[in-house]
Amino acid sequence: MAAVDTASSESPVSVLPGLGRALVLAGKIAQKSAEEIYRKAQLSRTSFIAELTGSGVVSAFDLAHTMSTAFAAPLVDLAAIDPQRLPKDLLDSKICTDYRLVVLSKRNNRLLVATADPSDSQAAEKIKFATRLSVDWVIAEYDKLLKLVTANAATAAETIDNIIGDDFEFDEASVASLTESTDYAASEIEDAPVVKFLHKMLLDAFSMHASDLHFEPYEHNYRVRFRIDGQLREIAAPPIAIKDKLASRIKVISRMDIAEKRVPQDGKMKLKIGPDRVIDFRVSTLPTLFGEKIVVRILDPSITRLGIDALGYEAEEKARLLHAIARPYGMILVTGPTGSGKTVSLYTCLNLLNQPDVNIATAEDPCEITLPGVNQVNINDKAGLTFSAALKSFLRQDPDIIMVGEIRDLETADISIKAAQTGHLLLSTLHTNDAPSTLSRLRNMGIAPFNIASSVMLITAQRLARRLCPHCKTGVELPRETLLDAGFQEPELDASWVSYRAVGCSLCNNGYKGRVGLYQVMPVSEEMQRIILRDGNALEIAEQAAREGVRTLRQAGLHKVKLGLTSLEEVLAVTNE
Repeated sequence: MAAVDTASSESPVSVLPGLGRALVLAGKIAQKSAEEIYRKAQLSRTSFIAELTGSGVVSAFDLAHTMSTAFAAPLVDLAAIDPQRLPKDLLDSKICTDYRLVVLSKRNNRLLVATADPSDSQAAEKIKFATRLSVDWVIAEYDKLLKLVTANAATAAETIDNIIGDDFEFDEASVASLTESTDYAASEIEDAPVVKFLHKMLLDAFSMHASDLHFEPYEHNYRVRFRIDGQLREIAAPPIAIKDKLASRIKVISRMDIAEKRVPQDGKMKLKIGPDRVIDFRVSTLPTLFGEKIVVRILDPSITRLGIDALGYEAEEKARLLHAIARPYGMILVTGPTGSGKTVSLYTCLNLLNQPDVNIATAEDPCEITLPGVNQVNINDKAGLTFSAALKSFLRQDPDIIMVGEIRDLETADISIKAAQTGHLLLSTLHTNDAPSTLSRLRNMGIAPFNIASSVMLITAQRLARRLCPHCKTGVELPRETLLDAGFQEPELDASWVSYRAVGCSLCNNGYKGRVGLYQVMPVSEEMQRIILRDGNALEIAEQAAREGVRTLRQAGLHKVKLGLTSLEEVLAVTNE
């Protein structure tokens, strides 16, 4: 048991949740420890109770008994309850999963609900709003509760069987919140099971922190996969007969042509998940042998408001980037493969630069995140609105800062270079493996060396590595030869740090939860400019960058291993040296 700070326990800080205050008052944890665990929970986006029990400061047994006494609520042993005899459909399964609740019974207008945190007023309000019933709490041990909630949560594959078999009416007005407006007619795809299935998939993907949904038709089967922490995971296998209606449904609410199935299409839709929270989805269709494959990318605008610190930049890298974006003109390039977080990095920079006295214009294909105060343009090649055409127009609009979604061709690159040379700060992306090869890529596109040297200020190459779950990661002793082969230096091996491996628990995805950025931030120095002017290659630039203290992506990843944020296996998988 942790020692209790008497002064702290008499007046627990108001920022602590009710659970934390109750534990401090009961003498189960020092106020300082509770505050530290609460801060960790906020940073890792986990619940306070999960962080608390996972840290081992308070056991689930102790926590349950303390809560029972503090809130005068009965204690129940969930191990003695048969899950099959629990009432079904009294409360939405999503609420039970989100708030870790189990409904035990209903009597008159009251629900008997098992919880580990009776101080959670938000959970009580959610139940009252959803059921119009009052709540009577009983206390359960958190680990047993978590196990039962997980067992009771219906899988998406099981749910679709029930949905397809049901015969019910679905109010189209409730689906209207998915769209930007409701002025459409789609009588042929007003199929209630399909509507409800799509709605569920979108909500499930958001709640599971997925970045993409893949709807994939094959000859004899159909599957839905979510990309979670960079890994694709099969979620549902609905009947193959659903594929055409589901594709049509997605295309209607994404403002696509439902009659056109021979060419790829792009669109967007919205989902309102609360009174003041709207999530955008970017939709892409692709004709395949057995139907249209559809990929839906989740675009959460709130992620750009987390700030640059949340992206995972080290102090020196962050200082280099901030120094570059504070300059009045020049070009900043962000490079990496699709899905490496380039767009989020660019929008985080734009968010920092977005001030009332600055004119910002962006050209994207398509615009992924809406940023108030920024003039955003969707590229439309069919209508003649290309990146180069948009850039030419921007230069007549008196911009201070320009963001180009991607430099794809010589014309766009040439106009971008000229904009950076004539008093504009220009941000863009390129698909290259690392920062030094970006300069060679521009040269290969046909840009003259003196134009590259005089305009490019900084290049950031990046990757996303899965972050180890803080609750279950375990220290591991790796052979010295393995660490040296990975890229560690001899002096680093003698220092005191611990490498960790992924284990897996109920709170994570196979030992990982979330992702962390690996960055190679390379300012273009005077010596690098000389190398560019004499038409030097990427190897020479990389050697000069190393002399100037610029980490490679592998070195950035190894540093994250030393900090215990990710595993060596993950770094080796996402970097290549």
